[in-house]
Amino acid sequence: PDMYPGNCWAFKGSLGYLVVRLSMKIYPTAFTLEHIPRTLSPSGNISSAPKNFSVYGLDDEYQEEGKLLGQYVYDQGGEPLQMFPVMEKSENAFQIVELRILSNWGHAEYTCLYRFRVHGKPA
Repeated sequence: PDMYPGNCWAFKGSLGYLVVRLSMKIYPTAFTLEHIPRTLSPSGNISSAPKNFSVYGLDDEYQEEGKLLGQYVYDQGGEPLQMFPVMEKSENAFQIVELRILSNWGHAEYTCLYRFRVHGKPA
């Protein structure tokens, strides 16, 4: 609910995933990923921020491999809130979206995710 240092969803290591069920089926158009800015970090760095990530649309929560919607890089030197357009267009609408974090910016112990949003048009 806020962007204070440490108020994040943290997971061990640099590989993790998050599955979100939206309130309705949508045609995804973009995603936003948010991390605290370097200036708010007590250590002065944001090495726990996600780096490489991909987003998939799923037909149901039991589907193992969804439809790839894009592969992205969160820029630790950029704005805290970054928007990424859908790269792989799909004719399908989705109610379930999977965010896969593939690496972080160098933190050896954990990765922090502050906010992930899905944008789109209602189906």
